Amino acid sequence: MVEPGITLVDAAELKELMKKKFMAAGLPEAPAEETAKHLTYADACGIHSHGTVRVAYYAERIAKGGVNLAPNITFEKTGAASGIVHGDNGIGQYVCNKGLDYAIDLAKENGVAAVGVEKTGHSGMLSYYVKRAAENGLVAIAMCQSDPMVVPYGGSENYFGTNPIAFAAPTDLEKPVVFDMATTVQAWGKILDARSKGRAIPDTWAVDQNGDPTTDPNEVAGLLPIAGPKGYGLMMMVDVIAGSLLGLPFGKHVSSMYEDLTQKRNLGQFYILLDPARFTDPAAFKHRVGEMVAELHAIKPASGFKSVRLPGEGSQIRYQKAMEDGIEVATEIYDYLRSDTVHLDMYDGKGAFA
Repeated sequence: MVEPGITLVDAAELKELMKKKFMAAGLPEAPAEETAKHLTYADACGIHSHGTVRVAYYAERIAKGGVNLAPNITFEKTGAASGIVHGDNGIGQYVCNKGLDYAIDLAKENGVAAVGVEKTGHSGMLSYYVKRAAENGLVAIAMCQSDPMVVPYGGSENYFGTNPIAFAAPTDLEKPVVFDMATTVQAWGKILDARSKGRAIPDTWAVDQNGDPTTDPNEVAGLLPIAGPKGYGLMMMVDVIAGSLLGLPFGKHVSSMYEDLTQKRNLGQFYILLDPARFTDPAAFKHRVGEMVAELHAIKPASGFKSVRLPGEGSQIRYQKAMEDGIEVATEIYDYLRSDTVHLDMYDGKGAFA
């Protein structure tokens, strides 16, 4: 049963609606296609924080000049297995997908690739990229910067971003192992999703302007790191590798996603890819990872659980179901996608939909 305020939409229709909205805002067809494809994937995985809830924001930033509509994306090879993709502040999904192409080629050529993408926009779900690398037979790690919206452990002011990390590995099964996480308890997009659907949030996700836990997504002023100091340490690591290492702004100096949509983002993303064939027999490697999956699935589940899943497996299950039955979209957002409105002039530093 679909809950009130939610509409089931076919994946192909959803992608085309988003593509048309981006093109109406001024984005050329190729980056509009890639961005819409990426957001459709996110919603199908059930990660609605990175799906259609972002469309009006992207359209507004595109229309206001905060995205380079004709970026000169180039690859600078800095070593046998390293390089930097200069994104020229094109839209993130398109730039980072191009960047991944360079990283895959470098990894297949040298066995290892360490590739940074500098000056890009918000790039969406990292699992999208590492999954594609795994489908090319590679082990992949990806990480990226985000704007400061997280209260550091022991602090009361925002400093780092949600700074996600993703991992994927090929298997001899139907699907690769794919894991994607923010270094916060939840991503900011989860707050946006809760706002758009009028839902409360757990009091462990975020704090209000006084630094107190809140269940109201409209009162969120800062997010909380996972596992206290451990998540805080991970987000610092990501910021160093995907920011400072590429000569980009760091920490509280990273540009805001929502405050000035006329400005380019200058964000960083980083890929580390490994070719299993340079370390072991690739078929044996895939089989070992497949065996690990089978053994985890065979573990007796704890009370209250039906089975043991891999990290990230829930997203893959939801993706398959959504591609068959339709993707859940907030009806308000679906109506916007079908309308002639390009953007909603609604971003005031909080990023709420409507």
